[in-house]
Amino acid sequence: MLRIVLDTNVVLDLFHWANVDAVPIMAALEAGRIECLVDERTLDELQRVLTYPQLKLTPDMIAERYARYRALITVVPAGEAAPLPRCKDRDDQKFLELAERSGADLLVSKDKALLKLRGRTKLAFRIVKPKEASQLIDTQGQSPQ
Repeated sequence: MLRIVLDTNVVLDLFHWANVDAVPIMAALEAGRIECLVDERTLDELQRVLTYPQLKLTPDMIAERYARYRALITVVPAGEAAPLPRCKDRDDQKFLELAERSGADLLVSKDKALLKLRGRTKLAFRIVKPKEASQLIDTQGQSPQ
């Protein structure tokens, strides 16, 4: 089973925008074919972002989206990550640290600062865009277990 970390924009793609590139990720999450890993810092960021006025979410909509996400995730305890490259966007460093600390296979992101780290450094996990993650999930689902 793939273990993944989703950055906040990808979570919004799944639970708010219904982005077509993320549909296979959502289907795999709901079917229990992948494990989505979070920690308190990434959950706090999601709660904050859900209140942004540009999303035009009512308090009930915020609660519904957050509850749906919480039902599909595994919370990883806080801890120290091994030394990692520094992400240019300090707000995104927590996703790198979570992916490393939790033993994730993939960090799924659309963030340019995170994506720039691909191939430039050796990490125990891959940083991929939602479309790439969806293709990997589809491939994994078709291969014999």
